Amino acid sequence: MTLLAPSRPASRLTLPPAFSQAEAAPGEDAFAAACRMASAAEAGAFVVTDRDGVIDFAVVLAPDEPLASARRALFAGMLALAEAVGAAGPAEMPVAIAWPDTLLYDGARLGGGRLGWPQDCSEQAAPDWLVFGAMLIASKAHAGDPGLTPGSTSLEEESFGPGARELILESFARNLMKAFEIWSEDGFDALAARVLGHMPEPAGRPRRIELNGDCLVGPDGERLALAPALKAVAWRDPETGGVRL
Repeated sequence: MTLLAPSRPASRLTLPPAFSQAEAAPGEDAFAAACRMASAAEAGAFVVTDRDGVIDFAVVLAPDEPLASARRALFAGMLALAEAVGAAGPAEMPVAIAWPDTLLYDGARLGGGRLGWPQDCSEQAAPDWLVFGAMLIASKAHAGDPGLTPGSTSLEEESFGPGARELILESFARNLMKAFEIWSEDGFDALAARVLGHMPEPAGRPRRIELNGDCLVGPDGERLALAPALKAVAWRDPETGGVRL
C-alpha cells in the first residue's frame, strides 16, 4: 500500500512530501471530496475541510493488492488517528479503537474513520484507489448541555490546547506513513498487533486479524466481519453527516 503524491500545491499544513493539501467543494465533506477526486486525478490528495464543530479530513491511497485484503488499510488509518490524537492531547489519557472504526477518548466517542473504494471494483481486483477519511468532534457547543450526550466527547471538553487541529492533522500524516512502513517492512501482523493494542481486550480471549480484515476472537474463533462494518460506519450520524453525539 502506498500514498499517491498529489499534484495540488501545498497549503497551510506542514505535511510530509507524500502529501499535499487539496480543497473540497463548498459544503462537501472531506471523504466525499477525496473519493470524487480519486477517480480522475493522476495523484492523490490530503483533503481537509473547515466545518463547524468537527475536524474533517481524508487521504487518497494507492492499493497494490485485491480489494478483499486491501481493506485492511482501514487499520493503518485508525492506528495513525489514535496515535495522532494521543500525542496532541493531555498526557496519559486513554485513546482506544472500538472495532473497527470508532475512536474513543477516555471511554467516550470522539470520532472515527471510514474507507472508500470504486463501487465497481470486485473483491478479486486491486482498486484504482482507496480513501481513508476521518472525523473528530472538535466542540459540542452547538449541541447544548454536554450532559445530554454522555456517550461522546470533544477536543474542547478534553482540554486539548490551541493549535490541536494542526497538530492532529500533521501528526496523522506522519503516523500514517509510519503505519504503512511497518506493514511493508515487518508484515501486516506487526501492524495488526499495534492496532489490537488500542482495542479494549476481552480478558483471556486471544485475537487476530485475518487476511480479509475480519477479526477472530477467542478460542472458538468468533468472527467480527470487516466488510459489513465498513458499510455501517457505526460512529457516523446519517442525519447530520457528523459524529454521533
